[in-house]
Amino acid sequence: MLLLQVTQAVADSLQVAADNLDQAIANADGLDKLSLITQQLLDAGVHAGASILKAILVFIVGRFLVSMLNKLTARMMDKRHVDISIKTFVKSLVNILLTVLLIISVVGALGVETTSFAGVAIGMALSGNLQNFAGGLVILLFKPYKVGDWIESQSFSGTVREIQIFHTILTTGDNKLVYVPNGSLSSGVVTNYNTQETRRVEWVFGVDYGEDYDKVERVIREVLAADSRVLNTPEPFIALHALDASSVNVIVRVWVKTGDYWGVYFDTNKAIYNTFNEKGINFPFPQLTVHQGN
Repeated sequence: MLLLQVTQAVADSLQVAADNLDQAIANADGLDKLSLITQQLLDAGVHAGASILKAILVFIVGRFLVSMLNKLTARMMDKRHVDISIKTFVKSLVNILLTVLLIISVVGALGVETTSFAGVAIGMALSGNLQNFAGGLVILLFKPYKVGDWIESQSFSGTVREIQIFHTILTTGDNKLVYVPNGSLSSGVVTNYNTQETRRVEWVFGVDYGEDYDKVERVIREVLAADSRVLNTPEPFIALHALDASSVNVIVRVWVKTGDYWGVYFDTNKAIYNTFNEKGINFPFPQLTVHQGN
């Protein structure tokens, strides 16, 4: 729509110029015609060049003002210690509004009528995004997550980097940026891994049939007791989980601080592997017994 309106305005201007030129040429003859055509072309070029130069100047000054106003808005919110989630949302809103105003000003400098263009530009900016804008307000109001939280939603997981007016930006574990629409986040399922102070870690360790279960449990408790990150309340839970096809499975559940989750998970895997080997506790491997008939 924007391109159409600008194109139409330019086409109308060219048409008017062409009509005036045709009329003037029709009333002239000989060298006067050539002189008139040349003069008309020069006038049209000067007029077009002046409009383009004016638009470029408006754009350069406008970009500078937009940058300054964005920085001023950020400083004001920093001084008032505004929550970072609200800060990123407001910065995004201000930047988009100022950019729309800049586009309208540049188009106006080109000679396009901006009275109706302003409504078209705003309509284009909000078209299809009203639900996402409302979703952003819902997120800021009810706070299912905030900047810095690790969340999982819409088949994506990552750390919340920014909450903008239309999208929430996630940084994934492999450092990719994912833009998730606020509308889907506000109305869909969101798993937040940072709201609780503690999390439960769970393992299932398999040992050979014939191993002394009491010995296995005792060794596991010794490994857990050696890690100060494992909380004593609630107490670690160890039980015989299942008698599988080729292994006896032991389930282990402990509670840790949320920030220690992955460290405890991987370190305990390594400690159990090393300790079981030292204590002579065998890990199972798939076995198949074949009986040959006579």
